[in-house]
Amino acid sequence: MLLSLVALSLLACPAFAATAEQWRTRSIYQVITDEFALEPGAVVPECVLSDSTWCGGTWNSIRENLDYIQDAGFTAIWISPVSQNYQGPRTAYGDPYHGYWPADIQQLNEHFGTANELMALTAEVHRRDMYIMVDIVINNVMATSLTPDLSSYMFKDQEHYHPYCPVDYSNLTSEQQCWLGDTTVPLPDVNTENADVISQYSSWIANLVQTYNIDGLRIDAAKHVHASFWPAFAQSAGVFCMGEVFDPSVSTVSQWQGPQALDSVLNYPLYYALQAAFTLPGPQNMSALTSVLSQSKAAYKDTTLLGNFLENQDVPRWHNLSVDPQSMYNAMTLGFLSDGIPIVYYGQEQSFSGNSDPYNREPLWPSNYTKTTAYELMTTLNTLRNFLINTTDWATQPTNVLTSTDNGLAFQKGNIVTVLTNIGSPPQNFTQTSFQSPWPAETIAIDVIACRQFVAASGGYIGVEYTKGGVPVVLADSSFLVGSGLCNATLGLQDGSQGQTIVQSFASRDRPLTWLLTFITITISLGLV
Repeated sequence: MLLSLVALSLLACPAFAATAEQWRTRSIYQVITDEFALEPGAVVPECVLSDSTWCGGTWNSIRENLDYIQDAGFTAIWISPVSQNYQGPRTAYGDPYHGYWPADIQQLNEHFGTANELMALTAEVHRRDMYIMVDIVINNVMATSLTPDLSSYMFKDQEHYHPYCPVDYSNLTSEQQCWLGDTTVPLPDVNTENADVISQYSSWIANLVQTYNIDGLRIDAAKHVHASFWPAFAQSAGVFCMGEVFDPSVSTVSQWQGPQALDSVLNYPLYYALQAAFTLPGPQNMSALTSVLSQSKAAYKDTTLLGNFLENQDVPRWHNLSVDPQSMYNAMTLGFLSDGIPIVYYGQEQSFSGNSDPYNREPLWPSNYTKTTAYELMTTLNTLRNFLINTTDWATQPTNVLTSTDNGLAFQKGNIVTVLTNIGSPPQNFTQTSFQSPWPAETIAIDVIACRQFVAASGGYIGVEYTKGGVPVVLADSSFLVGSGLCNATLGLQDGSQGQTIVQSFASRDRPLTWLLTFITITISLGLV
């Protein structure tokens, strides 16, 4: 009966086979299957993070809890690898609950469910007009010795693997041919230059995508495979491919995007720059951020396809690095409203604070899926972004920095101006970010985050004061928001139900801008860049 229901669902929801252009319009919520949700009636496990073991999440439990993701405005999910993982005694590093220790990748991971249940998940995702991205591991398999029994893997011949050597991370050839992991849990490196390997991988990925109706792939450790492998592999997949290139350098990461590599890469250079600019305590190095934004424009084939993130399963939670919630709100807002595809790692909205693996892989259910302040901010940002994408060419418009100093950044993308700061939560009555907006004098701009009005002064100048702390400000011409559902569309407030303090910044024509700047004793004087 289940198979019949799945078949009917798939007939009702045609394969999306989503392209890069289509993924550009999406925002992604990343899930580790084992940690996201439990099935109804399941016994709640203790789930001790340091044990690095199974906690009980399944594909069915993701399907049962998609409302939580979709209600926040996300239009795609990314789930952890679905292939069979190591099966054997518990290792010194725990169990493969995460999915990144592949064995025979032709088989599904029985811990997460059956083929029918995975198809039911993808069918339900598509019924909601969402996309599904699946994580895959191509570079390596997992073993418990340096001389593993190859009969348990898809590739069973010694020639299908590079000989063992430890990785020298200062040498790209070594990174691509030597074994990740260590001698306790080695990760034998698949020889992706071998013709048989190339052929079998191409057949496998085409079958996986078509069988389970997958819309996109996130590729683990993409840098550890020679870039020349990826074009044919991606063509066989026939869907959007985003690679992991774990490196802070734009010049390095950008090499893996384009016709000779992959559609997209995770934006690690931006991740590190956001840390440098916004974490508290931290260096508050805003110039590092503007530098990365500038370098990215020059180096990447298409910045609008990059995967923007603050957290994932390989790095510490933002709240572990920064004690101030506004630091995350500001950094996150940039990821949503600048070039690229926003990605939120499950639990970020709950301010989880785990350090590195395994502590950054907390179960989500103890949060009771509370719609926190961070969740509501994500909802607002997604609502705005989805509206812009559905009504304009905003997604393909370039991001341009309007102004920047040590504590403030204003940038424009399409018809939206975003103003960010790294001063943190405490109110600062005399701190201000001022910039020349794209709007003529007397234009009413709405901050869609707080539903406040700003009025452009002579020359289009707008100032943002931080009397309520260093909150992000996202401005749009009030007439542009009609139909968005945000701030009563234009903040007309005909019924007075959303009465907010109306802020007029540099708007009074009988008070020259120079007089106001003299009056404000502590001002961030931001020069145009």
